[in-house]
Amino acid sequence: MLDPKQLDDLAQRLASAMPKGIQMLQEDINRNLRASLEAGLGRLDLVTREEFDVQSAVLARSREKLAVLEARITELEHALTTPGTRAD
Repeated sequence: MLDPKQLDDLAQRLASAMPKGIQMLQEDINRNLRASLEAGLGRLDLVTREEFDVQSAVLARSREKLAVLEARITELEHALTTPGTRAD
């Protein structure tokens, strides 16, 4: 999830992009934009970068194991269909 500083920065940038007449209400706009951003982002199913990296590593290891198993199955199938060879 975004940290509060990032939310404040985003709300500030959005508020400063508003027309000049509306910018007089900037404090209120900032507060409302921040609350809206927090609520909207809170409904999303987000993970932290750390969680993402951990799951990426798990997936990479799983793919490696799968490749090894697929090679082994191919080797065993070949041994079964080739006369005179033996699978260990």
